[in-house]
Amino acid sequence: MRPDDHKLLILDGACGTNLQEMNIPFSAWAGKEGCNELLNLTAPESIIALHRSFVEAGAMVLETNTFGANRIVLEEYGLQDQVEDINRAAVANARVAIGDRDDVYVAGSIGPGTKLPSLGHISPEVLAAVYSEQIHALVAAGVDMLIIETCQDLLQLKVAMITCFEILENVQEEIPVMVSVTIERTGTMLVGTDIAAAAVTLEPFPVFSFGLNCATGPQDMESHIRWLSRNWPGRISCIPNQGLPEVVDGKTTYSLTPERYTQEMKRFVSDYGVSVVGGCCGTTAEHTRALVEGLQGVEPPAREVVA
Repeated sequence: MRPDDHKLLILDGACGTNLQEMNIPFSAWAGKEGCNELLNLTAPESIIALHRSFVEAGAMVLETNTFGANRIVLEEYGLQDQVEDINRAAVANARVAIGDRDDVYVAGSIGPGTKLPSLGHISPEVLAAVYSEQIHALVAAGVDMLIIETCQDLLQLKVAMITCFEILENVQEEIPVMVSVTIERTGTMLVGTDIAAAAVTLEPFPVFSFGLNCATGPQDMESHIRWLSRNWPGRISCIPNQGLPEVVDGKTTYSLTPERYTQEMKRFVSDYGVSVVGGCCGTTAEHTRALVEGLQGVEPPAREVVA
């Protein structure tokens, strides 16, 4: 089967916040603390264990530990020449976690990086080259899907789309491409773009799904998901944090329980036709397990798009 054969896809949960809770040997960081992507090479057993916990919880899609595995981010750690090695290792680790199962897919995670073109941090040409390098590595490693996520800048999104689909056409690969933007509590992306403008930008591209991830919990996403339900003709994704982060006893925590998370996501599927669900920051395997159980027998209804 292919990802598009499923009426509902359930993605895994958080990478970074879960890695913070794991007992990873200090030596694995090799003096590059904060670079989670390096662990694909130095502590593959930890990455495999994290992936496996989500497989065992029932996730249908694993996102690779490659959110920041592009040249710009890795350069901050002096690892800019290991883009291909890290991305390939990340895909291999996900495959090991899946084992011989054929009903779990690997999605290559592509984050926004740390420099936004609309703010003059980076030129579109350089950004395109950065995306190209990572996408080529993930595709060559054999991902089943690509997810361009946490998009914060309309120009960044457009560059990513053009680059991605040019590569897929050149290598003659039909890989589903998920796109996910981040809408702040202000109601817009970081540089002031609303969900409607992002949808217009994506309209020319054959994306597998479009939706939201990160920044907030599901409640703050609802108005944007409702808009997509009425206006976006394709699949809708919703991958929220487990509420807004709170500092408790000096530690960042996310307060949404697995039960509450499941209630919110089940409602989004039933009421708004969301067909790709998962979790971002704070989402544990327990959240995923509850979500899988809560969505048993639930299918997104047909939507009537008014636009």
